[in-house]
Amino acid sequence: MAKRIYIAYTGGTIGMLHTGQGYAPAPGFLEKFLRAMPELKDAALPEFVLREYDPLLDSSNMTPREWLDIARDIFDHYDAFDGFVILHGTDTMAYTASALPFLLHGLNKPVILTGSQIPLIELRSDARENIITALLLAANYPIPEVCLYFGNKLLRGCRTAKVNATGFDAFESPNYPPLGNVGIDIHIDWGLTRPAALTPLNPPPTELNATVGALRLFPGFSARLLDNVLQTPLQGLVLEAYGAGNAPNNDHTFLDALAAATQRGVIIVNCTQCLRGTVKLDAYATGTALLRAGVISGADMTPIAALTKLHYLLGSGYTAEETRALMQENLYGELTR
Repeated sequence: MAKRIYIAYTGGTIGMLHTGQGYAPAPGFLEKFLRAMPELKDAALPEFVLREYDPLLDSSNMTPREWLDIARDIFDHYDAFDGFVILHGTDTMAYTASALPFLLHGLNKPVILTGSQIPLIELRSDARENIITALLLAANYPIPEVCLYFGNKLLRGCRTAKVNATGFDAFESPNYPPLGNVGIDIHIDWGLTRPAALTPLNPPPTELNATVGALRLFPGFSARLLDNVLQTPLQGLVLEAYGAGNAPNNDHTFLDALAAATQRGVIIVNCTQCLRGTVKLDAYATGTALLRAGVISGADMTPIAALTKLHYLLGSGYTAEETRALMQENLYGELTR
């Protein structure tokens, strides 16, 4: 029996056409183009059904509402397909890839996000290879998690970050090795993939009502700015600090603002600004000052994963105390414990 793959086309560069104002999504174009591609009629490729979202979005317009829409779409079609490919714009693909693992508890089939840096319509597009390989991966490699395929690498979704705006190697997984590498052969490192879920796929939440944010420190950072950001209705903040999670310990107004916020229940998660490495708040005095203020470590999570995890936990109704604890636990491979 041929494998069946569900393609959710959300928008992005991959299906865009050139307009007078630059590239923009073109409803109806992508499926017509794919059906005409001789490569996709090869017997080695699975059958696929493509659903085009309405409206198609440049991924810069994605919000948590769209994360939920994609998760619900996968849940609704879960039993009828062997795997899923999500065609998505690259600008916020890492956010969606980081959010979906939390929204798809019990996932036991591959969900592969991909897209392209150059539209499919163009001669030198990376779209063809990305689509073909994503379909092969989703059909033939039963990886029970959300992944991102780009630039010949299969990455864990909640470990990814976009690192190149103009190259085909647009994404990396800074603190976790690739799950697979694609060359002449496709090689999956099964020792790195997550085990199969022991429970059926749960329906995703009906809504994500959370107010969270992110803030990056810089030399000369104003404590007044931090205090303004931490005001109600903020529930959670990803604080992107220096090095191993360090911040000024000689600015008492800055530390007092953090302490006051954590005391009233705001969850402040410390992530490093560095592309690689982990937060160790007890390594320097500038880190332990944050610990005393109630800031928690994000370990080696990307700031993107920390933000989407906060969104999920707080938006799903977990209390501040529960959220503090779960943010420091490895739920879906997003951090090393």
